Amino acid sequence: MPAKTKDQLLDVAEKEFSRLEGLIGGIPEKPALVKDEEDASIKDVIAHRAHWIGLFLSWYADGRAGKRVHFPAEGYKWNELKRYNADLRARQAGIGWEEARKLLADRHLALITFIQEHSDTDLYGAPMQGANNDWAPGRWAEAAGPSHYRSATKYIRSRLKALSDGQPAE
Repeated sequence: MPAKTKDQLLDVAEKEFSRLEGLIGGIPEKPALVKDEEDASIKDVIAHRAHWIGLFLSWYADGRAGKRVHFPAEGYKWNELKRYNADLRARQAGIGWEEARKLLADRHLALITFIQEHSDTDLYGAPMQGANNDWAPGRWAEAAGPSHYRSATKYIRSRLKALSDGQPAE
């Protein structure tokens, strides 16, 4: 159930990030870089989650500034997420495991700061400017942070199990 207040959003963001951080903290670099059948690695998933927090923060800032908000990003439509994510993996190919983890931690801190600096009304009182839908900024923040943390945790647990079961590296 989505958060409906600033305090709920902060709680779920910290809880889900703590779970994810605890999981990835013990993963060595080598298994973090092993690609799955869709050409994604644990490192890729972590860097992807960090990137989407940055996207959300830029959407919010652009909307507040009266600029055109590109969803999900300029040159892409929502039904092209598979292509966008593949292009993102290519752009992030040079990011190492430690850098991906640091990027996620930094973006998480930026998300928490964003939430702390906004009131319940700011976060849930009206749709996000420029979003062209009825989602409030708090709902977008939850999608970019805690919901993404939860799905990353699920993916990583599954990947670690597959790797420990001897699944081929590629």
